[in-house]
Amino acid sequence: MSRRAGWLRILRARPGLTRGLLLAPGSLWLLVFFAIPLLFVVLASGLHRGEFSGVAPGLTLENYLRFADPLYLEVLGRTALWAGLTTAGCVVLGFPVAWVIARSRRFRNLLLFLVVIPFWTSFLVRTFAMIFLLRDSGLVNSLLLQTGLIHEPLTLLYTPFAVLLGLVYGFLPFMILPVYAALERLDPSLLEAAALLGARPSTRLRTVIVPLAFPGIVAGALLVFVSAFGSFLTSDLLGGAKQAMIGNLIQNQFTTARNWPFGSAASLIVMGVVMLAVLASLRVRDRAPRRLSRQAAEVAR
Repeated sequence: MSRRAGWLRILRARPGLTRGLLLAPGSLWLLVFFAIPLLFVVLASGLHRGEFSGVAPGLTLENYLRFADPLYLEVLGRTALWAGLTTAGCVVLGFPVAWVIARSRRFRNLLLFLVVIPFWTSFLVRTFAMIFLLRDSGLVNSLLLQTGLIHEPLTLLYTPFAVLLGLVYGFLPFMILPVYAALERLDPSLLEAAALLGARPSTRLRTVIVPLAFPGIVAGALLVFVSAFGSFLTSDLLGGAKQAMIGNLIQNQFTTARNWPFGSAASLIVMGVVMLAVLASLRVRDRAPRRLSRQAAEVAR
């Protein structure tokens, strides 16, 4: 007991030591599983390709210059476009769901449970489920044929539509949960005050609900965009070879082509694009309170 008391006195006398002990496990984990592998990727991106695989000695910038090829830029642009469309679709679909959950009292826990259920299932299994739904003899075409809306099966699988549908389906919970967390803290008296001042539902949505939920929207959009930007499984299974994303390109460089230096350079370029997206989202989020203050001042007038 005296030894424990001695340690407690030491920790209380040295707060820096306490913080260091608390940060040590997480810092060690990041160092071993993030910083050191990232250092290897940075080093590999500046080396030559090995004769069969791996890397060979000799510094070069050829791997980064090669990415300027229009083919790779097209893949990067397609990936950014699909990630942006996925984020927009998740915002449009996720915001109403989050609002219903936040305003529901009786069934809130049940609705949250339904949103979280997909996380209990493998992403691969969920993607294969989309294949069974979208294929020519799948559930969607079978229902459309039975109802007489179409006379021959639609080509839904291995199209950009299938990829976007799979991305939205896979990452929609990442949008719902942050937006719900922001809406759940919304004070109902603010909506009542806006209604007493004569604000219509659309005006209350635009001037009260969305600005207060904006941090949650930004957080959800960031989670969805980053996840969709690095995804390769959805485009591989639902899009086929013609709908490749940047994740498929990087995967092929490390597996099929065995060009580790170019794959490393492509990974770092993607990381740079993601970092720019993160910085842009943080800047937009920081501007939200000032925009809200201006809107409140206009309403007060």
